[in-house]
Amino acid sequence: MKHLSILAAMENFIVSARKYRPVLFDSVVGQQHITNTLKNAIKNNQLAQAFLFCGPRGVGKTTCARILAKTINCTNLSAHYEACGTCDSCTSFQNGNSFNVHELDAASNNSVDDIRNLIDQVRIPPQAGKYKIYIIDEVHMLSQSAFNAFLKTLEEPPSYAIFILATTEKHKILPTILSRCQIFDFNRIKVEDMAQHLARIADKEGVKYDSDGLHLIAQKADGGLRDALSMFDQIVSFSNREVSYEAVIENLNILDYDYYFKITDLLIKQNTPAALLLFDEILNNGFDGNHFITGLASHFRNVLVCKDPSTVQLLEVSENIKQKYLEQAQIAATSFLLSALNIANQCDLNYRISKNQRLQVELTLIKISHLPHALQLHQTGNVQQMAEQLKKKPEKLAALAPEEKPVKTTETVEIYQTEQASKTTLEEPKAEEDKKEHAKNPNGKSLIPKLGTTLIPNLKDPNSIKTEEEKNADKVELTGDEKTPFTQEEFVKVWVDYSSKVKAEHKMSLASLLDNYTPTLKEDFKIELQVENKLQADELIHERIDLLNYLREKLKNYSITVNPLIVENTQERKLYTSKDKYQHMLEKNPKLEEFKRAFNLELD
Repeated sequence: MKHLSILAAMENFIVSARKYRPVLFDSVVGQQHITNTLKNAIKNNQLAQAFLFCGPRGVGKTTCARILAKTINCTNLSAHYEACGTCDSCTSFQNGNSFNVHELDAASNNSVDDIRNLIDQVRIPPQAGKYKIYIIDEVHMLSQSAFNAFLKTLEEPPSYAIFILATTEKHKILPTILSRCQIFDFNRIKVEDMAQHLARIADKEGVKYDSDGLHLIAQKADGGLRDALSMFDQIVSFSNREVSYEAVIENLNILDYDYYFKITDLLIKQNTPAALLLFDEILNNGFDGNHFITGLASHFRNVLVCKDPSTVQLLEVSENIKQKYLEQAQIAATSFLLSALNIANQCDLNYRISKNQRLQVELTLIKISHLPHALQLHQTGNVQQMAEQLKKKPEKLAALAPEEKPVKTTETVEIYQTEQASKTTLEEPKAEEDKKEHAKNPNGKSLIPKLGTTLIPNLKDPNSIKTEEEKNADKVELTGDEKTPFTQEEFVKVWVDYSSKVKAEHKMSLASLLDNYTPTLKEDFKIELQVENKLQADELIHERIDLLNYLREKLKNYSITVNPLIVENTQERKLYTSKDKYQHMLEKNPKLEEFKRAFNLELD
């Protein structure tokens, strides 16, 4: 007998998505902007003749279409303009034998003949009730010919015919169809709304649950209530009618929040080995590395959101989990979170093209775990000096940051570059006095150069910024007001020397510019270099800092300026490329073009 009762229960089982499908506008979840508009249209008798319901799967498009169809023909509307559910029209609709409501699945009935059969039915007025309603689901699946056959009827239907079209892909529908419809865009259902709906169903079914588990189901459903109900049924069966957080994690193969909270704590504490071991445990549990890194980035985002009380509402998690985020936000610096987000995002972009994907994630964890150290250096004002000097002289690290333990050159530079790319700022703004102190090294000497008294720093080349010891060794005793006069011949000699210097550095384009064009010394030590085009002028401007440094030091005159002047070249233009030579020959003999076309010739 027990076996028979189980079989009977199985035969009577109806999935929750069908059993709890809304039958009234007020029971639709998360689409109040749609249901209120439709109820007002019925109230004011301002129904359009064609509706188009658009939105992602499982958000209530077909459900709202059926509720609208039933409500339109109800003969005993309630005070809130809902269908009564007891009149003949409502009863026949609920039993599935209404002659006034016709449903067509365009996914399997998308030919011209199917639409023509529909049009033939439209010509017959309703025998009972006021309207005939035609619901066409997945309307974007109709063929081009079927759409064209449907156009005229959709534009000028009989007064008793109402069309309700539903689609998940509005962009595939012809603009001529869209222009004939009243369009309603359905939203993805909010996590909180879904969780509350699942809780109501669990209460009706006598299922035990906890709010964390329901929120997790709602998040996994990604805005689709039908998907959430399917997962709910699955977990109820799996866990013997008890929807707990652990059961949802295990059954849906979801990475537990605890993993992300643990690994973030380890990264903040710079415990790299423990973070790598935890990632190994995650991989052994069958989770994908890319799934983990995207989840970690989302976790950083959630912690960052909790830094400000006004943005906490953006979290779509249960109160339990929200409290954990708020606690972790207290210990994680904003600059750390921003930099970590940037590094995790780069890993996500590079993951699929990497040949060693596990290493990508492990490197990301190592970089993030070193961020607190790098940010601490930034707060002491020494990170920029270290980043510039590490490539050149790592042994001088102790002099720049005597109280900090030196780290590997590549790690520090890479973390600094990442930090600069993410444009992070310190959590608390420093006072103006602190900023001035940051511009000093441990010896108390200012690192900010005084323009006019020192050589101009070349910011493109970190090696050109010298340490204090190197500056003292190479220092030339000059003042910013020194204007030692010099002749054109002295100037040209230094100019030629600099040209030889840049040749040795393999800057051939600049060397060619210096050799082929003669500079002119003007009044007030202004040097003018006549060039032929803007490219040459840009080249000189690009390299002007190094040139000025050299000229001012050798000639002992800090009033020297160099400026390019673009002039037209009246001499015969030099021919370098095959195209230039061909154009030159073509100017002398235009018939050369006909010769080229006749023999189908191409330039080398």
